[in-house]
Amino acid sequence: MKKLIIAALAFMPFTGWAQSAGFTVKFKDQSAPSTEKALLLYEIDGKSHVDSAQMVNGVFTFTGTMPSYPVMARLWGHNAPVGYENGHLPDQLNFFLEKGTIHIDVKDSLKYAVVTGTKNNEDYNRFQKFMTKPLNGIMELNKEGILTMMAKKNSPAFEADYKPRYQKAVEIYKNRQLEYIKANPHSFSSVIALNEWAGSKIDVTVVEPIYKGLAAEVRNTKAGQDLLNRINSTRSTNIGSFAPLFTQNDTSGKAVKLSDYRGKYVLLDFWASWCGPCRAENPNYVKAYAQYKAKGFEMLGVSLDRTDAHAAWLAAIKADGLTWTQVSDLKYWTNDVAKLYDIRSIPQNFLIDPQGKIIAKNLRGDELDKKLAELFN
Repeated sequence: MKKLIIAALAFMPFTGWAQSAGFTVKFKDQSAPSTEKALLLYEIDGKSHVDSAQMVNGVFTFTGTMPSYPVMARLWGHNAPVGYENGHLPDQLNFFLEKGTIHIDVKDSLKYAVVTGTKNNEDYNRFQKFMTKPLNGIMELNKEGILTMMAKKNSPAFEADYKPRYQKAVEIYKNRQLEYIKANPHSFSSVIALNEWAGSKIDVTVVEPIYKGLAAEVRNTKAGQDLLNRINSTRSTNIGSFAPLFTQNDTSGKAVKLSDYRGKYVLLDFWASWCGPCRAENPNYVKAYAQYKAKGFEMLGVSLDRTDAHAAWLAAIKADGLTWTQVSDLKYWTNDVAKLYDIRSIPQNFLIDPQGKIIAKNLRGDELDKKLAELFN
């Protein structure tokens, strides 16, 4: 059974327009031993940061400089190493790292800490309180699923019972999110929640009207504009749209243009060497490419591998027998082409016709075979 975990909010940058700001986090944990350290994790412009602090006079203090817009951060206390080993989530806290002094007061558990001192965190507190009941419902199901796996009791009968219960809990959670978003159009947390609610594959017809219902000051933040870019990217990659053009280097550093493939059917495939489902699909691609290449079918792979994984990328290409062109800027999820196509999960693919229009999306296995047979036979 897959681990089914849902985060309170996506770990993504928040909004603003200035260049930099100083922050201070004062974290008081009455239950922490004086010898323990606390960890602060956050990401800025695709770069991960992990800061640590030792308790001094009962307080952990973090200071630093960051963009002036708030960034979602995660604080790990001394109970964090418990992890999932006993069926419980780690003792951690998500909050906005932003300009000013942020006070975090813990009495017994970090996840129930009180965060004060800055506007966006106090706004986020209200959102979290509103979401407590449905989130706890999901967490309890997570615990049940983890304990069942640990006990090796995840039978088909358990799966048949567990999956619909989990899906229902997620539905309740998402409905509660939507209720908050619509009732709080001026809340900064609403645009963050809407980005998560929209999921990895946006339905523009549903999400855009909700987005437009947000207050102008929320839409005009950077986070609001980032969500608008996602909406526009999705619209530009709908079936019937011309595929957005791009140029990216292949494995040897040579620039490859999507426009070079005009006149042929091309399957644009987003994958990575570290992606198990992607690698599992590659034999189907190899078979399809061998069968239809002579008839005008081409493939172009875009890898979401990391900068330090160039060798792993090349090894995966060789091991899986991928003989078509592969490109990447090795920027992981911030790959420029992935951002252009709003890729939030992989594998994903787009079938593009000789005129450059997208005619199908996410074809795999038998579906891909059926579509190619329709086109070429």
